[in-house]
Amino acid sequence: MQIDIICVGKVKEQYLRDAIAEYSKRLGRYCKLNILEVADEKTPEHASEGVERQIKAKEGERIAKHIKPGAYVIALAIDGQQVTSEGFARKIDQLGIQGVSHIQFVIGGSIGMDDAILRQANYKLSFSKMTFPHQLMRVILLEQVYRAYKINAHEPYHK
Repeated sequence: MQIDIICVGKVKEQYLRDAIAEYSKRLGRYCKLNILEVADEKTPEHASEGVERQIKAKEGERIAKHIKPGAYVIALAIDGQQVTSEGFARKIDQLGIQGVSHIQFVIGGSIGMDDAILRQANYKLSFSKMTFPHQLMRVILLEQVYRAYKINAHEPYHK
């Protein structure tokens, strides 16, 4: 399985980069992983809704350039479907059974994701109703993808 994580912005904190590297290494035995970063836009403080829409549109255009035809696109969105880790593992397993060989996860920027990308997604996934920093979300997503592969392989992993 090819797994891409398309995300906005660079991870600046070393501890997050270390966690991303660790889970990327662990996932190497289960899938081919690519992390594709697109540039983020500077968001002025107290930006109007119109300015925020323009920023999300620019970031969305950059994301769209990486979305591949035939890939199954999962957008991380606060209004998406919430599932358990086991449910997430079943989702990944079922996609493979259905012949999907390429999954692309999309993580938007600090103010969210462009509606055009959300409409293009095959599935919207929410990890919580809470808001997380988009850079931390990368680590959380990688950990859950790794956990899903461990669950599907019936291998032990701490709970």
